[in-house]
Amino acid sequence: MHRYAVYFAPRVNSPWWLAGSRWLGRCAARGEPIAQAPVPGLPAPELHRLTKAPRRYGWHATLKAPFALAPGVDASQLRDGLRALAADFQPFTLPPLKVAMLDDFLALVPDGDAHAVEALAAACVTRLQPLAAPLAPAEVERRRAAGLTPEEDALLLRWGYPFVLERFRFHLSLTGSLKDAEPAAIEALKEAARHRFDALPACRVESVSLFAEPRPGADFMLVEQMELGV
Repeated sequence: MHRYAVYFAPRVNSPWWLAGSRWLGRCAARGEPIAQAPVPGLPAPELHRLTKAPRRYGWHATLKAPFALAPGVDASQLRDGLRALAADFQPFTLPPLKVAMLDDFLALVPDGDAHAVEALAAACVTRLQPLAAPLAPAEVERRRAAGLTPEEDALLLRWGYPFVLERFRFHLSLTGSLKDAEPAAIEALKEAARHRFDALPACRVESVSLFAEPRPGADFMLVEQMELGV
């Protein structure tokens, strides 16, 4: 595999997994497109375009961003490390998730205390980092070109990603950048997302999910979901 990532993903075939996968138009467990639920007032091709960026990664919230394995480390060691980490945490319920703009994209974010998932993400970042290869210089420069604060730059160099630990924001991405979207399209997306996700039961974190990118630029696939507290 080219890269791995550790995500929160709802249990496969749960209401949360099915709703999110259908919103994006792809099931990362099966590795295939699925019919995208329509958004009233938004043409299907435009919905497909605006959800292209998160569709590649599958329905998820990032705990540890994509990384290559360090020299001498194999996938079985990563699995063992992640399984041991998962055993140290008990399942928990997320606060209610609300639709919100994060920077220039739409996401579901916690509406309340998110300390439990923040602690889980911090453990994924710090405990798995010894298994990750250092970032290539080109990747460091690509991240810096987007504009980072000094704090974010230091986190990038130490942990391979700038938005971790104190800069971490738990979210499930609903769209890519909406900079070029019409205001009416953004409102249609917000209203459809509220209608879709507000009706679901409370979202449980019961596992951590290992995803993999088979080759550069390929869609990420769900490899395994490792139960918490086991």
